[in-house]
Amino acid sequence: MIAETDQNLIDLRSLRALVAVADEGSFRAAARALGYTQSAISHQIAILERGLEAPMFIRPGGRGAIALTPAGDAVYRRARRVLGEMETLSADVSAIQSGEPQTIRIGVFQSATNVLLPSALRTLREYRPDVEVVLTEIDDNERVFDQLAGGRLDVAFLVNPEPDDRIQSIPLLEDRWVILTRRDSELSAAEVATFDLLDGADIVAWNRRWRSQVDLEAAWRRRAIAPRVVYRTDDNLALQRLVASGYGHACLDRLSASAAVEPSLTWLEPEEILIPRMIAICLPHHRDASAEALTLMEAVRSQFGA
Repeated sequence: MIAETDQNLIDLRSLRALVAVADEGSFRAAARALGYTQSAISHQIAILERGLEAPMFIRPGGRGAIALTPAGDAVYRRARRVLGEMETLSADVSAIQSGEPQTIRIGVFQSATNVLLPSALRTLREYRPDVEVVLTEIDDNERVFDQLAGGRLDVAFLVNPEPDDRIQSIPLLEDRWVILTRRDSELSAAEVATFDLLDGADIVAWNRRWRSQVDLEAAWRRRAIAPRVVYRTDDNLALQRLVASGYGHACLDRLSASAAVEPSLTWLEPEEILIPRMIAICLPHHRDASAEALTLMEAVRSQFGA
C-alpha cells in the first residue's frame, strides 16, 4: 500500500509530464511540448514512480520507442481525467466570475445526437443548469474546422477528422460499419457475417452528399460488392423504418445500429474492417476551451472509457 507521505509526492506536474511523455512518445518530445528540459521531465516521472512504487514506462534504450507499463497505463487514464477536471474547474470559476450567460455550441452528426450526447448533456446540466446548448448538424469536416477555429463552434464530434494545425482531435471510439437487417431476413440467418452478403441485395442508403457514404460505396467497388440502392435518405429514423418494413437492408455505423428503435431489427458485425471509422472529439487548438465544453468532453469520454 502507498504511504500517505508517498502520495504527497504525486502532483499535477508529475501527472502532466506522464501524459505528455505517453502522448508525444519520448521524454525529449514531451519536454519540448511542455517547455521544460528533458531532465525536468525525467525528474517528474521519477517522483511519480517513487510515490506510486511502480515503474511507469518501459525504456528499451537506444532509439527504441518507450511504452507504458500496465501500471503506467492505469495512471495515464486517471491522469487524463484529473487534468481535465482541473481545466474544467478553472474554466468554471472564470465563467461564474464573468457573470455572463453561457452558451455551448456543439457540432454533431445524427448518431452523436441520438447516442453519444444525451447522457453527457444530463451531466452538463447538473453542473451548469444555466447553460444554453445549441446543436448544429455538420456535413463537412473542413467547414467545421473553420467554425471551431473561428469561435463559431466550441466543440464538435467528427468521423475520421483529417489532421489540421488549428484543431485538437481526441479519439473517442472506433465505430465500425455493420449490416442492419430484419431479424427474420436471410442475411440474419447467415452462418458467417460478411459484407459480401450485400452483393446483389437491396439497400437503403444515405444520400451521396455525405462523405462517409461516398467512401462506403467506393469500398464496395474495391471489394466487387454490388448492392442495389433502392432508396436514399438523410434521416436515420427513416432509414431504420424502411429496413424494418422489408424495403431493403442497410450498411451503417455500429453506434446507429445499436440504438435502433424498431424491435424487428438486428445487426451483423463482420470481422473485416470495410473502411476505418473513428469518432473523435474536436476542439480549437489555439483557443482555451470553455468550462462547458470541458465538462461535456469529460462526460462523454468517461461514458466510453476513453
